[in-house]
Amino acid sequence: MSLRPSLIVFGEVLFDHFPDGQSRLGGAPFNVAAHLQALGLKPLLLTRVGDDPQARTIRNRMGQLGLSTMGLQKDSVHPTGMVAVSFVEGEPCYDIVHPTAYDFITPDLFPAILEQGSEQGLLYHGSLAQRSEVSCEALQQLKSSFKGRIFFDVNLRAPWWRSETVLAEMQAAHWVKLNHHELEALGLGGDDLRAAAESAIARFDLQGIIITRGAQGALTVSVAGEQAEVVPEPVDDVVDTVGAGDAFTSVMVAGLVNAWPLQETMQRAQWLASRIVGIRGALPESTELYQSVR
Repeated sequence: MSLRPSLIVFGEVLFDHFPDGQSRLGGAPFNVAAHLQALGLKPLLLTRVGDDPQARTIRNRMGQLGLSTMGLQKDSVHPTGMVAVSFVEGEPCYDIVHPTAYDFITPDLFPAILEQGSEQGLLYHGSLAQRSEVSCEALQQLKSSFKGRIFFDVNLRAPWWRSETVLAEMQAAHWVKLNHHELEALGLGGDDLRAAAESAIARFDLQGIIITRGAQGALTVSVAGEQAEVVPEPVDDVVDTVGAGDAFTSVMVAGLVNAWPLQETMQRAQWLASRIVGIRGALPESTELYQSVR
């Protein structure tokens, strides 16, 4: 892969450890990058792992998925990221280990990336990797010279977020995705979800906002006034909901990159998310699912 990425994914890669003793590779940026690769795009994942067996597993898995490892940094001091996942009334809860390698992402590749940057490019990032000063500064350096669109995926994980930081990132983004609980936590909610979306677009000068609502579906509103909404069909065999939001997000990003119609993109995104809840963890073992999305 030449260092001319038009699609950059910045943030954490980690292992989710489940109550039954199983572990799955994850982290929202890693999941999104893996989905985008399976959807036929070529994202460059900028992340950091330890010098440990888990890191070697990640590198091997990225190779199997076809993901470039050019942006995979190695940390000889801090371990690869880890999260203990538990479930309360069917909803996942996360105990996120700190500090880990992805808290120390450095801007090693940024000059080459930005030199080849394009206004047609897209940068995806979340909020968790910004819990540390080192990775946060690296992201700000990347964004300060990035020429394309910025997609901010809000993932509020207590205690690793501050309202003022998240709101500042929304101001710097072109597209924002968050769930209705996060909208309320940031003081941006209201009884009328569409009105709240339009208010956020105006306040943060966004091109669009995506609000997910779990089993109630999702709403997207653009600055041009276009609105799209989807409601998922009931799923009888739910295994867990880990990573379903990342699957949804990845299709929305693919839709922006490929200029798919908004309603069609939403339907594809919801379809994939509904299939992910039927498996353990965030990623399917095969790529067959993606044939119905591309």
